[in-house]
Amino acid sequence: MDKRNAELVVKSNRDAMPKKNRHIDLSDQNLPSLLLRLAIPSVIGLSINAVQQLLNAIFVGSLGAQAIAAVSMTMPLIVVLAAVGEGIGVGTASFISRHLGAGNELEACRGASTALALAAPIGVIMTIALLVTLRDIFVALGATPTILPIALDYATILLPGSTLMLLNIVSGFIVRAEGNTRYSMWTMLTAFTLNALLDPIFIFLLGLGVQGAASATLISQIAAISLYIAYFTERLGTVLVSISQVSLRVDRIRQLALIGAPAMTTSILAALAGMFLYRAAARFGDDFIAAVGIAVRILTIGALPITGFCIGSQAVLGFGWGARDFARVMKVAKFMISITVTLSVAYSAAVIVFARPLVGLFSDSDDVTEIAVSSSIVFHLFFGFYGIQSFVTTMLQSMGRARLSAVVSFARQGYLFIPAVLLFPVISGFSGLLVSQAVAELGAGMIALFVMLRLFAEFRRGELAHSARNRECSLVSSGIIPTK
Repeated sequence: MDKRNAELVVKSNRDAMPKKNRHIDLSDQNLPSLLLRLAIPSVIGLSINAVQQLLNAIFVGSLGAQAIAAVSMTMPLIVVLAAVGEGIGVGTASFISRHLGAGNELEACRGASTALALAAPIGVIMTIALLVTLRDIFVALGATPTILPIALDYATILLPGSTLMLLNIVSGFIVRAEGNTRYSMWTMLTAFTLNALLDPIFIFLLGLGVQGAASATLISQIAAISLYIAYFTERLGTVLVSISQVSLRVDRIRQLALIGAPAMTTSILAALAGMFLYRAAARFGDDFIAAVGIAVRILTIGALPITGFCIGSQAVLGFGWGARDFARVMKVAKFMISITVTLSVAYSAAVIVFARPLVGLFSDSDDVTEIAVSSSIVFHLFFGFYGIQSFVTTMLQSMGRARLSAVVSFARQGYLFIPAVLLFPVISGFSGLLVSQAVAELGAGMIALFVMLRLFAEFRRGELAHSARNRECSLVSSGIIPTK
């Protein structure tokens, strides 16, 4: 089948879809309403994810400090796996939204189908590699003899679901990129509800402990991928996903990879940062590992809703950039910055004020609580900058600005944090460990603020140039200026 016939087939398939499946108009001029309709489901979805982590931590925490420490030490591995899915997903979402904005739906379909085709084998390979080296990884992370067997019990059940996790992440990005954030939200809500119901049954009623927590998470992943499969097979979205649309052309894969690579690397750096953080905490004992794990969870809970707002704006940003509508991109940026900064500052203040009752949800150990309270307060001193850093990264990804995206996104968990967490604890002990997170948060926020101001200046120049071209075209069409 030649290219023209293939395009006709895809067009006829889309035209055959029921009108009710057409989603939010990404060119809607009522930007606040459009952004909130897209962002709020994303916020709810990721907040559900945060609450799910919170419930898991509460259930596991009731098993003792060693159990919560073991699960916390497994998190960097999950972050590495999620990083790959996020890298593929971010690159795909940017690809889809920009091509939809440019009016090229066929290319958007090919990008989505190719991304899912790549995610499955990558997940299988990574799962095998991690399972084979699992014990050595935990030892390298500083797992103590009391924590190691519990961590192995948890990870050996959770990791076989890694491929499902990758496919869920990529599918979620595809669905959100075409404007259907509600479906993604309901999928996450379904998985959360199932996990919340199964956790106490498996952990306590069946007496499976951390293995029960891992089993509940695995089953919820199966439920989520089943819903995404139904979404694509029933053609509930604008973008058609099918085997016939998979294209392994190097230039297309390169476009997906260039944008996704910084996002993937950022998450991998976050995993490495977590490894260095827990390894540094391990020098001081199990209670310190558990306390740092609690502080990190509280930090993550605050970051997820902000990330949800940013993800919700990604489709509009990419669509506007693909259409070369600089004024629209600027309006989106200003609106989103006002929201994300407000959220991050408010959450930071809330954690600092209510640190003790929040920590009390995770641990009933007085020693762990005292350490976790001070850790949480220091970790959130400059969390107000996270709103800027998160949105600027999302905006750059939506625009396809891979290199600049890397500069901003690598700072918080990479070139600022890792040197600090390796050096400061040696100089100042556990206090140095805490300061390393605060310093990285502050530095990353300042870098993001500088880049944001530069981008705003670029948008203004682009808007002026676009307006000048429009005036010239108007004068030519009216005959005032002769055609060349």
